[in-house]
Amino acid sequence: MRKLIALCALGMALLGFAGVGHAQDPASAPAVVEAASAVVEAVAEAASAEAAAPAPVPDKGDTAFMTMATVLVILMTLPGLALFYGGLVRSKNMLSVLMQVLVIFALISVLWVVYGYSVAFTAGTPYFGSLSKVLLAGVTPESLGATFSKGVYIPELTFVAFQGTFAAITTALIIGAFAERIKFSAVLLFSVLWFTFSYLPMAHMVWYWDGPDAITSAETLETVTAAAGALWQKGALDFAGGTVVHINAAVAGLVGAYVVGKRIGYGKEAMAPHSLTLTMVGASLLWVGWFGFNAGSNLEANGISALAFINTVVATAAATLSWIAGEALLKGKASMLGGASGAVAGLVAITPACGFVGVGGALILGLISGLICLWGVSGLKKLLGADDSLDVFGVHGVGGIVGALLTGVFASPDLGGTGICDYVANTCGGYPGIGAQVLIQAEGVLYTIVLSGVVSFIAFKLVDLIIGLRVSEEEEREGLDISSHGETAYNK
Repeated sequence: MRKLIALCALGMALLGFAGVGHAQDPASAPAVVEAASAVVEAVAEAASAEAAAPAPVPDKGDTAFMTMATVLVILMTLPGLALFYGGLVRSKNMLSVLMQVLVIFALISVLWVVYGYSVAFTAGTPYFGSLSKVLLAGVTPESLGATFSKGVYIPELTFVAFQGTFAAITTALIIGAFAERIKFSAVLLFSVLWFTFSYLPMAHMVWYWDGPDAITSAETLETVTAAAGALWQKGALDFAGGTVVHINAAVAGLVGAYVVGKRIGYGKEAMAPHSLTLTMVGASLLWVGWFGFNAGSNLEANGISALAFINTVVATAAATLSWIAGEALLKGKASMLGGASGAVAGLVAITPACGFVGVGGALILGLISGLICLWGVSGLKKLLGADDSLDVFGVHGVGGIVGALLTGVFASPDLGGTGICDYVANTCGGYPGIGAQVLIQAEGVLYTIVLSGVVSFIAFKLVDLIIGLRVSEEEEREGLDISSHGETAYNK
């Protein structure tokens, strides 16, 4: 369009010159008119070329990659998270956990397309989007979603589906903190409230922006930044959900453990996991599915998605080893539960960092997170005094915080990280400095803790007021499988 306007202006100038030349020198008029005709033809050709320019088309490879990444995140939840949690509870509560994970996934998937996507991923305020895409209004098979590379797109419907799986698994993560004693109806009502007022604002604050193609100069960068989410504006780095997913869910779970109260017999009766076999299967499915979670968050298949993939392998393996090594030193034996928990701790910690840090950084991050999360489910848990049934805060909260903060360290190019991309100069590798970035990361962590903590407390209190949170003592002793769902996981 700019070329067309320039050619038109040139043509008008030449025509004007022709008029002057004709008045001063009649012999020069034919040459000037010929030049003007050439300009007019050039203008017509430019207009025709612009009209014929094809619309951007999503790359089929990227689209296929993101479709498979979405499937893998679904696998993480169903059956991965369900089996991981299910194996950790007592047999009388196995089905209740499976049911809660299944139905939360279904519930949030519906709410996501009704209003969730619109609130999280449209322009609005720095904290909330708008309702312009309620029920996916205006989103068609031809709609395009931006990636992190200029001129590269995926179908917007693919992005909608991918991000919807994040919302669903995040909400389902929370239930592990108060498993075995909460009403099924209370879980669902709380999920609606928390998803609406905690998950959606966090997703918008951390991940919403207009995309790289809108940035062509310092002025447009300023415009795009001003329209982005609050934490994106500040430069907080969260590749796949350390704040949005793990810290957000873990804080909600910890608040729930306090408000719902401890299980009957907690600290006095044996409450050992009923099937570490299923827990191992669930942890393995989580690890496999997490490749979609982390690598898919790059939104395209390139070197950065490969970096996120290998970092997910390395950090998880390192955390598994450091956890069981610490456990062996403390208790004399390495346990299967410890190995599975260490793997999840590594997955959690690498999530915000996976596309920003080098492989060496991922290795160190995994080793650190395994040991700190081991302390999180032992020493810290005793200090907090909450009955966090399945150690949601000890693994997801502690691991998420460690990962978010260390992202600010190991994303530095001086330590093998990728740095930050400059979309004005179209280069990557700049960095504000480790200290400055860690402060930004800490601010993102604080935002998440405060928002999720306040929203969760209010939501739990509202649910308790409306329908009650906890089953009766008789129902809890009988087990939620029978008392809440009328069936059992294992028939004798």
